[in-house]
Amino acid sequence: MELIEMVKECVLIGGRIILQHFGNLLTSEIEEKAKNDLVTIADRESEEAIKEYIWKHFPDHDILAEESGLFERKESYRWIIDPLDGTRNYTKGLPVFAVSVAVEFNGELIAGAVYDPIKKELFWAEKGKGAFVNNERIRVSSTTNISEALIGTGFPFKAKEYIDVYLKSFREVFIAVSGVRRLGAASLDLCWTARGIFDGFWELFLSPWDVAAGALIIKEAGG
Repeated sequence: MELIEMVKECVLIGGRIILQHFGNLLTSEIEEKAKNDLVTIADRESEEAIKEYIWKHFPDHDILAEESGLFERKESYRWIIDPLDGTRNYTKGLPVFAVSVAVEFNGELIAGAVYDPIKKELFWAEKGKGAFVNNERIRVSSTTNISEALIGTGFPFKAKEYIDVYLKSFREVFIAVSGVRRLGAASLDLCWTARGIFDGFWELFLSPWDVAAGALIIKEAGG
């Protein structure tokens, strides 16, 4: 099986797990791991299942996962996992969340996938081979006039001490563009940018697992 097919299988595995728990979480299954930063049983089960699948096929590969951290075996390959992006949305019943998995080789992104289990949309890309949603080729927006642009963003909810820095950039963007949207799942924001729904996206203080797959998908979509 090709590497990209295994990356896609990882996000589908995670997607099935988080969909099973969606709308059925008990209060005891939701924790605050840090200020304004939640983790649920769905995050953990999704991550463990994805790691198990990877190590079954590639026992020597490195893994960087949001909930369990870095497992370093000094390999050239590193998998980057966000088992549930948009956890706050997920716990509130807002159906905007995803699973994101990417692979680096010697520090360069070579494959990535993001799965939206609600819409059953699988975004994926391989280095040099284009970007897709399911089997449809996607490309970034052709909008060139900033005043016509619809831009996605995210708030620095984990670092509220930087709100003034964010609001300064927000003001500049908001005045310049036709509209700004904040939906709460950076991996999907990036995929919607790759698809041309958003004309651009910006957010402060994101982590590698938030952006790895989406960044490759945007690049392969022409961004």
